Amino acid sequence: MKKVLSKMIIKYLDGFSENEVEQLLEIPPETKMGDYSLPCFALSKKIKKSPVIIANQLKSDLDNDMDKGVVSEIQNINGYLNIYLNKSSYIHYIFEKANNLNIGISFEFKNKVICMDYSSPNIAKNFHVGHLRTTVIGNSLYKIYRKLGYKVIRINHLGDWGTQFGKLIVAYKNWSSQDKVEQCGIEELLRIYVLFNAEAERNPKLKEEARSWFSKMEQGDEEALSIWKWFKEISLKEFKRVYKLLNVEFDYYIGESFYMDKVPALVTELKEKGLLEESQGANIVCLEKYNMPPCLITKSDGSSIYHSRDMAAVLYRKKKYDFEKCLYITGLEQKLHFAQVFKAIEEMGYDWAEELVHIPYGLVSLEGEKLSTRTGNIVYAEDILKEAIHRSYKLISQKNSNLKNKEQIAEMVGVGAIIFHDLFNQRIKNVNFSWDEVLSFEGASGPYIQYTYARAKSILRKGNVEKANMQINVNMLTDEVSYELVKELSKYEDKVEEAALRYEPSVIARYVWGLATSFNKFYHDCNILNAEKSIKEARLVLVYLTQKIIKDAMDLLGIQCPEEM
Repeated sequence: MKKVLSKMIIKYLDGFSENEVEQLLEIPPETKMGDYSLPCFALSKKIKKSPVIIANQLKSDLDNDMDKGVVSEIQNINGYLNIYLNKSSYIHYIFEKANNLNIGISFEFKNKVICMDYSSPNIAKNFHVGHLRTTVIGNSLYKIYRKLGYKVIRINHLGDWGTQFGKLIVAYKNWSSQDKVEQCGIEELLRIYVLFNAEAERNPKLKEEARSWFSKMEQGDEEALSIWKWFKEISLKEFKRVYKLLNVEFDYYIGESFYMDKVPALVTELKEKGLLEESQGANIVCLEKYNMPPCLITKSDGSSIYHSRDMAAVLYRKKKYDFEKCLYITGLEQKLHFAQVFKAIEEMGYDWAEELVHIPYGLVSLEGEKLSTRTGNIVYAEDILKEAIHRSYKLISQKNSNLKNKEQIAEMVGVGAIIFHDLFNQRIKNVNFSWDEVLSFEGASGPYIQYTYARAKSILRKGNVEKANMQINVNMLTDEVSYELVKELSKYEDKVEEAALRYEPSVIARYVWGLATSFNKFYHDCNILNAEKSIKEARLVLVYLTQKIIKDAMDLLGIQCPEEM
C-alpha cells in the first residue's frame, strides 16, 4: 500500500524518488489521524517551503486526481498529509495477501545465500540457559530470512578446540575415570573442569601440563586426540537432545577443529601480503590505526587461536557458499573479537568483509546473578525446558482437565514460553529469567498468544469454517474494532522485513503480541457466532486470517501453536 500511495504522491513532488516518499510514509498512532501519514517536514528543506504549505498543496493536487477506489479522504493537519483509505478496497487487498500468506515473501532474494553461525556450545560443557539466547535468536533469524526467499546455511560452530581441552585431559587423568564419564556424561566433565580451575590456582604446574596436552593435540598425538574425540561424542549426544526439545536443526556441525588445517594457508597469505608481524614471539595483524588491539594469529608456541580459526572459517565459507552475508550470533562480550577478525579480513583486501555481521545479545541471569561455567554457577537449558513443560502441564490440567494430548500441548506451551520470553526482549538487552513472567497466560507471553490462537481455532470449529470463503461483504468489517484488527494484519509484511533488516526477532514477537491483543478486543467487543448471517460470515473470515498470521508469525519465532488449550 505504501508503494501504491507513493506512486500517487510522487507525481506532484519534484526532486524526490518514489522510494524516498515510500520511506517517509508512516502509520499514525490513532485511526482518527488517518491510515497513513506523510510528514512534510522532511520535504521542507529541499522544496524551500513550510511543511504546512507543502501538505496543503499536495492535498489540493491529490483531491483532484486521487483514485477513490484506494483513498477516500486526505487531510492537511499541521504539516502532516493524513490519508484515509477506502476501507472496503483496503480490506479486500489485505485479505487477499493474508489468505495467500504472501506477506513478507520477496522473490528478489531467491537463491541468495546467507550463512549463519549460531548456538555454538563448547564441547564438554553443558548446554546452559545462556546458550538458549544464541540458539533461539539464530533459529528465528533463519526462519525470517528463509521466508524472505534466501537460501540459509545454518552452521553450528562448536567450541571443540583450544587450551581448555588440555585442562580437561589433565583433570580427567587426575580426578576421573572412563566409567565415571560414561555414566555421568557432561556432568562429570563439568565437575572436573571446575575442579581443575580451583586446583590450578594453588598449583600453577597444572596449567603448564594443560598447555602441553593441548600442544600434543595440535601435533596430532593419538592419545590426546582420542580422548578429545570421546569428549566430543558425549557432548554432541546431549546437545542434540536439547535441540530436539527446541525443534532446532542445523545444516552443519562444524567446529573450530575443522579449520585447523586451513590456518597455515591463512598465515602464508598474511605473510605474502605483508600483514603478519611478530610481537613477543607471537604473530599478529596490527590494527592500531583502527584504535583496536592487535589481531592475534598464532601464539608464541606456534599454536592457533580463536582469531586465526575464525578468519580461516570466514575464508572457507566465502569460497564454499559465496554468501551474500555471513551472520554471527554471539554474546556482546565478543564484539571486539569479531571487529578484529572482520577488520583483518578487510586488511587482506577482501571488499566483501562488509558482508560479515556480528549480531550481539545481552546476558541471561537468574535472580540477577550472571551464569558462569568456570565457577560452576550454571543452570542447564534442558532442566529449564523440562521444568517449563512440567509447570505448563500443571497449569493446563487446572484450566482444562479434559483436554486431550495434555503432554504434547504442555511441551509446546512450556518450550514456547521460554522462547517467547527471550525473543520478546530486544536481543541487546540483558534478560532476567522469571517464571511468573514466562508462564503467564496474560500479557506479553507465549502462552497468552498460544491461547489466543487456540481461541480463534475454537471459534472456527464452532462456525464450521475449515477454509476462508473470501466471497463476503467486507463492508461488514468497517466498524472501528474490526478495521483496527485488519490494519494489524496489514503490518505483518513490514514487520518481517524490519526484523530481517535489524536482525531483531523481537519485532515479530512484539507484533504478534499486538495482533493477539487486537484480536481479543475484537472477540470481546464483536458478536461473532450469533451475529446476523452476512456479519457472521465476514467476521469468521477475519478470525480465520488472524489465526493464520498468528501461526505464521509464531513459526518465525520457532514456536508451535496448539489447536486446543
